[in-house]
Amino acid sequence: MPPRAISAIPVANRVRGFVYAIRNIVAEARKVEAAGRKVQYLNIGDPVVFGFHTPAHLVEAVERAMRDGQNGYAPSAGILPAREAVAGECARRGMPMTADRVVITSGTSEGIELALTALAGPGDDVLVPVPTYPLYTAVLSKIGARCAFYRTDPARGWLPDVDHVRSLITPATRALVVIDPNNPTGATYSAEVRRALLDLADEHNFPLLADEVYADLAFDGPVRALAEANPDAPVITFSSLSKAYLAPGWRAGWLAVGRSDRLDDVLAGIKKLADGRLCSNGPMAHAIAPALLGDRSHQAAFRRALRERADLTHSRLNAIEGITSVMPSAAFYAMPRVTLPPGVTDEDYVLSLLRATGVLCVYGSGFGTDPADGFFRVVFLAPPVELAGIYDVIAEFTRNFLAGRGR
Repeated sequence: MPPRAISAIPVANRVRGFVYAIRNIVAEARKVEAAGRKVQYLNIGDPVVFGFHTPAHLVEAVERAMRDGQNGYAPSAGILPAREAVAGECARRGMPMTADRVVITSGTSEGIELALTALAGPGDDVLVPVPTYPLYTAVLSKIGARCAFYRTDPARGWLPDVDHVRSLITPATRALVVIDPNNPTGATYSAEVRRALLDLADEHNFPLLADEVYADLAFDGPVRALAEANPDAPVITFSSLSKAYLAPGWRAGWLAVGRSDRLDDVLAGIKKLADGRLCSNGPMAHAIAPALLGDRSHQAAFRRALRERADLTHSRLNAIEGITSVMPSAAFYAMPRVTLPPGVTDEDYVLSLLRATGVLCVYGSGFGTDPADGFFRVVFLAPPVELAGIYDVIAEFTRNFLAGRGR
């Protein structure tokens, strides 16, 4: 009997729109490595990979929890000490909070997905910055909602264009995403812009989703809560231990829903969704209270290290003919721009850089920018000496690429 033809089993349509460039480009890096070239990974913001260490007292808290038998399911909203610590942290930063409005999540990413799923669906719009963190576009694609992209301006330090945000608001608008301090640009926003965005959400009665993962990593010191200017505005804030506490693999995050009773039904919806996934990582949640209530001295040293790397990145990238870059003021990202020839895309540049040199960045269109604009994101966590060598490589490659010799 001849073998019968078997067709491929289809996947759901929603998967086709689920794109996450930061991870997807790694497949190309693996091919380069398989061909024998070393790859220098500047695509993912993981401080631990670059030699920064999780504070010992947090490791000890998790070890103690495991040894004490805290290895079963946690409450779906998270253990009470963690929720109380998050509520206290929000209050110290200027956002009044109670523990019953906090949900512990598997990293900030799960918190974002829970909130967006509770708020939006097919036919709904969510206001999202460009460039953006690609999780937002991926989740919105998965749930069938639309991204309404608002501009941020590199000529103004990547500040959001508030007038453009306002022009995009329609009856279908369900939320406004604000990432401050920002990934992928490394920007921090002025008090005037923050207040204007807060006022838009308050006036039009939709939640402002405040992605504040990098709040402790602004070079001039921690930034206050975005909700501080109006604690009664509808704000949901997100953060985690991943970045400022150097524990990205622990997936210990949280969301906190502002005190406005306008958000009570949203909070109930988020908690219902949280029930459905049982709980976040129980043992790791035992590090949240020690992190937020304990010694943070590592953060000052981390900020100094990041500022040194940011200064180096800014000066060296702007010294390359054909590249301009805005000085970051927080986190460990820069979003330089290379002036591309007609018909060449940012992905062409980044993939050619990877294949020719082993340096892996992420093309700007993976964050929502126009492929022809030539933006790409650099993670500058590597030691300064190593970064200096990488920027030498990028300079030589760019010179050849723009002369037509690297394409």
